[in-house]
Amino acid sequence: MLLPVRCLLRRLDAVEVIGAALLAKARGAGHRLIAVRLGRPATTVRGWLRRFARHAQAIRGVFLRLAVQLDPAVDPPPAAGSAVADAVAAIGVATAAATRRLGPGRPWQRVAAATGGRLLAPQPINTSWPWAASG
Repeated sequence: MLLPVRCLLRRLDAVEVIGAALLAKARGAGHRLIAVRLGRPATTVRGWLRRFARHAQAIRGVFLRLAVQLDPAVDPPPAAGSAVADAVAAIGVATAAATRRLGPGRPWQRVAAATGGRLLAPQPINTSWPWAASG
């Protein structure tokens, strides 16, 4: 079964909703405030954030490598103050590189495509997924 790029594996919410939570966390918001803003249960948001934080260093590395594959001249982002913020910054650099190389697209859908929907999965992210699969 193929997973649409608007989804993450075993997640009911669209990747854009989860991405908005990750961006808010990177900016310093807590899970309860993020949950209110997104209209989601606090326990759900807390789960997303914890799973992402648990793998933030690996996620950062995957997306920095993807950014360099897409644009060898890309500069890594400066330290953002936390592992989550650093990983989100790396995602931003990679999606910006994808836009320069592939043209416009939906950043969080590109993230889902690049990870095969496994951004929050317990297994390591498979980096062989093509960016071009996203819309």
